[in-house]
Amino acid sequence: MKRLVFITGGSRGIGARMVKTMHEAGYLVAFTYVSQHLYAEQLVHECGGRPLAICMDQGSVDQIKPALEKARLHFGTSISILINNAAIGDEKPFIKITEADFDRMMAVNLKGPFILCQEVVEDMRRQSWGRIINITSIGGQWGGFNQVHYAATKAGLINLTRSLAKIYSRDGIVSTAVAIGLVKTDMTANELQTLEGQEKVRNIPAGRLATTVEIAATVEYLCSDAAAYLCGQTLNINGGMYFG
Repeated sequence: MKRLVFITGGSRGIGARMVKTMHEAGYLVAFTYVSQHLYAEQLVHECGGRPLAICMDQGSVDQIKPALEKARLHFGTSISILINNAAIGDEKPFIKITEADFDRMMAVNLKGPFILCQEVVEDMRRQSWGRIINITSIGGQWGGFNQVHYAATKAGLINLTRSLAKIYSRDGIVSTAVAIGLVKTDMTANELQTLEGQEKVRNIPAGRLATTVEIAATVEYLCSDAAAYLCGQTLNINGGMYFG
């Protein structure tokens, strides 16, 4: 039976490329979006109508369980792979981050993935096989400047990955994290037109941004049986910006 992968934040950018890659690799794919309904519909169409698009704001815990159940019922199988990709950003100086800003960032970027992991891990235990892949960031490794609360959530996601690996590796559930640097997407295109953005690219040892195809290819590998011994690891895809 084909394995079902659940990808959060799949309508655009890195998430959309992962949806396409996993679909092309033969997986059953369910993905979430919050407000980009038209992008989600277009993506489903580009994949021959096979993936399932589900509206879910993971910052609202009561939306998570119904979304997962919708994917299970639609495909008639348990979830074998969870890719926690959805996240929000919020650039502002540390001193101006409000309590509401902090709470929303934690709810979406850390609490949401935490609850998602809780909700799928029993599916995986019953199968004695599972993959949990958390998409984190270089900011979670070396800290933030104008996104301190964002960096804190991404650091938390790395530690969540390690903790899950300690608990569930014996059950055949492999938890890994992918820490990305700067990636070429629609969202970064405008920034690259600025002098500051161009300076960021010049400071990358590889001399360029990552592509969404490169990120998705790494994630596909982590979903394979060949990656079964990478328990708790964080793979850095940052062009040489950080080696920790």
